[in-house]
Amino acid sequence: QVQLVESGGGLVQAGGSLRLSCTDSGRTFSNYAMGWFRQAPGKEREFVAAIHWNGASTYYADSVKGRFSISRDNAKKTVYLQMNSLKPGNTAVYYCNADSGPFRRSSNYQWSNKWGQGTQVTVSS
Repeated sequence: QVQLVESGGGLVQAGGSLRLSCTDSGRTFSNYAMGWFRQAPGKEREFVAAIHWNGASTYYADSVKGRFSISRDNAKKTVYLQMNSLKPGNTAVYYCNADSGPFRRSSNYQWSNKWGQGTQVTVSS
């Protein structure tokens, strides 16, 4: 069962950096791809980044490529999102999620319907 807890959000000035963390204590973390999503006020939740279950591949939304980096530490059951060169438009609640199937070979992830509480990121201009 997925149990996700996000942390690391906060208020930062434009151009600054934050590192978000997400722990999944509910199952064998290392067997599942993990992803980050965000939802800005008045907008739909959108994909930000994903990392394959074995860490071999990562995927990013075009809007964050080159500025954000996703990584995972399977021993700590934690996935990270390093966010650099932040912009006011990056302001949102950030959520992590886990693929619903283990050891998936493709990147056609089927994200769980279980979401954590999210962590607020606010970027001031």
